[in-house]
Amino acid sequence: MTPLTESADGISPATLTFELRFTSTPRGARLARRLASYCLDSWGHPYDSQVNETTALIVGELAANAVTHGRVPGRDALLRLTRYDEGTERLLRIEVTDTRDERHPAIKPAAPATDPAQGTRTENGRGLLIVEALARTWGVTPRTGAPGKTVWAELPLRHRP
Repeated sequence: MTPLTESADGISPATLTFELRFTSTPRGARLARRLASYCLDSWGHPYDSQVNETTALIVGELAANAVTHGRVPGRDALLRLTRYDEGTERLLRIEVTDTRDERHPAIKPAAPATDPAQGTRTENGRGLLIVEALARTWGVTPRTGAPGKTVWAELPLRHRP
């Protein structure tokens, strides 16, 4: 886990990064979500803030997808949070990297399927719809230097710490 630090003068730097390798298991995905929330709290966005709760939801969905669809036994996934300034706006970039190269999510997720026997929607297939609704933008990029992919999302941080 990369430590969370501030500059020597106590002023928070414009760019902060947090990284965590987590096991490709549901327990690992839950840990990634919880530590992302802890990270945002330490960067000045309290647990009950909209930014922290939105980040936890997005990390939870991306991490769950990584351990469900991108899992390769014996290989970890990676969570990276980067807070940076772009012009006058402060942004948060959330990245979850897995090690499975051949399965990429659709950039425009479809609505979940309906179970014709019960006339109800299935329980799966809503994760990327949630990410699309909450994030300013999101996408998929190939993992550099190894097999896999990174699914990322960006959020505006409305309150600068």
